[in-house]
Amino acid sequence: MSAVKSFTIEIIASPQPTRTFRAALFDFDGTLSLVREGWQNVMTPYFCEVLAEVAEPARESAEDIERVVRDFVDKITGKQTIYQCIQLAEEVKARGGTPLDPLLYKKEYLRRLQERIQNRIEKLESGAAKPDDFVVPGGRRFLQILRDAGIKLYLASGTDECYVKREAELLQLTPFFDGGIYGAQDDYKTFSKALVIERLIKVNAIDGAELVGFGDGYVEIENVRDVGGYAVGVATNEANPGAGVDAWKRGRLLNAGASAIVPDFSEPERLFAFLSGKDQ
Repeated sequence: MSAVKSFTIEIIASPQPTRTFRAALFDFDGTLSLVREGWQNVMTPYFCEVLAEVAEPARESAEDIERVVRDFVDKITGKQTIYQCIQLAEEVKARGGTPLDPLLYKKEYLRRLQERIQNRIEKLESGAAKPDDFVVPGGRRFLQILRDAGIKLYLASGTDECYVKREAELLQLTPFFDGGIYGAQDDYKTFSKALVIERLIKVNAIDGAELVGFGDGYVEIENVRDVGGYAVGVATNEANPGAGVDAWKRGRLLNAGASAIVPDFSEPERLFAFLSGKDQ
């Protein structure tokens, strides 16, 4: 199935006709970048391993543990990775175990993830893969359309900032983000997507209604909605880009309060026309 044929805009609430967007906030992994596709398949088994060591088999099955892990990993997706590791520590403690420092859980998770994605990074670095091989369909063109319209672009990710900036460079997306690229910090309390939104509203002297946000997780959708912005859920099928909406992502994005759902950006002109109130 082609990306174009599978493109739809599911409208829950249309943008206000009088609304003009002056700034746009993008999540990175899963929204624009496919470099880290499958990260949940690294985090979830690892966290299940940790909990299985302290859980009582008679009271909690492997399936129960996996359900608990998937629930909190999903809910926290979009925040910095450390928050998922903090929750893991809390789950260990709740089962009578002595948790490690959450930073150690994060370090081990990132080691495992790096093993999964290292081949992709090396292909991009060597030129064996093209940047658009790992960009969500239509993403580059959509960013250009927004920039051409005078909309200031920001990127905010729960992944460590050093990795986000490196991968944005490899995908040749950095120049689009004149507002900046922001990611997780060692001092995790100094960064959040909500703080990025607060700052961009202040710096640009705009109203929250002049912000449009794009993401595939709870956090960015809720944060954009909280300031009165228009939140577009990007339900990307990361394993098969262009194959339409990922039903699981769609469900969580609707629960987060997305005003519209798209599978990707494969019809960028149409999506921009919709956001501009010009789509007939």
